[in-house]
Amino acid sequence: MPAATQKAYVCASDRVPEGGRLVVDIGDATIGIFRFEGNLYAYHNICAHQGGPVCQGTLIPRVTEKIDAGGESQGFDFDRSSLHIVCPWHGFEYDIKTGEHPGRRAARLIRVPVEENHDGIYVTL
Repeated sequence: MPAATQKAYVCASDRVPEGGRLVVDIGDATIGIFRFEGNLYAYHNICAHQGGPVCQGTLIPRVTEKIDAGGESQGFDFDRSSLHIVCPWHGFEYDIKTGEHPGRRAARLIRVPVEENHDGIYVTL
């Protein structure tokens, strides 16, 4: 028998600004809600690596290496179309849009359904 789900009001929409986050406790769960490129993403605050408080980590654009035509590295750059969150415990990072670790697709955050309407933001647990 599937677990019962419950929709919970979290906050007014303006509490999660563009490029920002809100980490909240809802019942027994701690959830991180992020807004990126106008969309909301929500995950349980549990790193897939060793259970750290991932949603409280640093938000950074994806770091990419610049390679010239001869295959030589020309340093690093930021891909601002891909926002990552870095777990404060061991530096594991995840794509905000997918919850996936960029090098280990099996390492992923647990997504929480999130929606926004006229009176605010809701998650379903």
